[in-house]
Amino acid sequence: MEDIVNGIGRAAAYGALGVVLLTLGIFLVDALTPGKLGRQIWEERNRNCALLLSSALLGIGGIVFTSIWTTYNDFGKGLVSTAAFGLLGLVMMAVAFWVVDVVTPGKLGKTLVEQEPHPAVWVTASCNIAVAAIISASIA
Repeated sequence: MEDIVNGIGRAAAYGALGVVLLTLGIFLVDALTPGKLGRQIWEERNRNCALLLSSALLGIGGIVFTSIWTTYNDFGKGLVSTAAFGLLGLVMMAVAFWVVDVVTPGKLGKTLVEQEPHPAVWVTASCNIAVAAIISASIA
């Protein structure tokens, strides 16, 4: 029974950390795009913003999953490494966003909040997933 209680405690701690990292991902995407992200997605039904946010959340979720899956036997060390890799993933996603913005015409953030579907969203979303895959591979 002690193993189950211990496992639930660890799962709750990792789950809370994952929610914090996902929340930071929402704030990051909101900061990178003009206007309020929540309003863009839920009120204006902007698919470009929804795809960009979804890719960031899936990427962070993948990093957290990989970090937990390959975690250290020491619970504290595993929790810290999960936080560190998750934060690194967020930073690298922001850097990739900036790079795409620099090497493409116009302002990427402004393009992503347009109502019409835009191919730049797929490129940016792919960068998020690629960055997450690279960070995840470095964990294992």
